This record gives sequence, structure tokens and C-alpha cells, in this order.
Amino acid sequence: MDDVEELKKLKARYFRALDSKDWKAYGNVFAEDCVVDLTRAGGPRIEGREAFRAYGSSLTIVQSVHHGHNPEIELTSPDTATGVWCLEDYNIWEDGHQNHGWGHYLETYVKLDGLWYIQNMALSYLRIDTECPQPALIAGKDRTGHLHGQNPAAGNWN
Repeated sequence: MDDVEELKKLKARYFRALDSKDWKAYGNVFAEDCVVDLTRAGGPRIEGREAFRAYGSSLTIVQSVHHGHNPEIELTSPDTATGVWCLEDYNIWEDGHQNHGWGHYLETYVKLDGLWYIQNMALSYLRIDTECPQPALIAGKDRTGHLHGQNPAAGNWN
């Protein structure tokens, strides 16, 4: 498979791991020395895979849905790339408030030992709505385990 497709799969794993709260898989999409800049979205700047994994797992989100669209991926060398992703997300927090946002991820990638990782990631929003209707279904934290792991489609048919 070509590198651009591998980078698209990497970002898809990022979204699935985040929404299913699979914190091991979530951290594994990032390089060990990654930098994640959430300052344009009102959050912190975090350095290191384990620090960002800890940050993500500390969020008090009951349910989230993240979609990435229209990837603009450029290979800058055999082992590096850049990407811009359009984002739509929807979050329900433990305190009951909700938000629905649209924005972008700006990223750089590095290939180490044949595998791609997110090296740098910055998030920004164009719009966030906080007046959201009540959803008809919420999977919550307890009904997403079937989405965990590297390839959950391979083992869910028994």
C-alpha cells in the first residue's frame, strides 16, 4: 500500500481510538517525541506520546464522534509528510454539556521502522455550537469496546 493511504489509515485509527476510548491505540498513533498544540482550540500544548495519552484519557467526555475529511497529504521525503484535515466533531461531556465543532488539523508525520506516526498535530476550530439537541442514542464509555485494537473488524464475527 502506498504511503498516502497508510497516512489516511493512521488518521482513521486516531479518530476511532479517540471515540472508542482505546487509549493504548490512541497513543500508538503518535511518535514518542510528538508535540500536540491545542492552544488555538483553547487547550494546552503537550510534548510526548505518554503525556498526550494521559491528557486524552483524562477528558471527561461520555461520548465523542470525530470525522476527518478532505485530507491534503504531501510526502516531503521518504520518511516525512505533512497533512491538513477538515474536522467535524461532536462531544457530550459528563456534566451534560455538548458541543459540535468544525475545524482543521495541521499535522506532520514521520516514518520509523516502516510505520507512520503523527509527529506534530495542531487543532483549530472555525465554529463551535453549544446548543445541541438531545441525541437519540449515546453509546457512552461502556459500549465501544468492540472498536478497540489495531483491526477490530477481524475479530468481531463470532
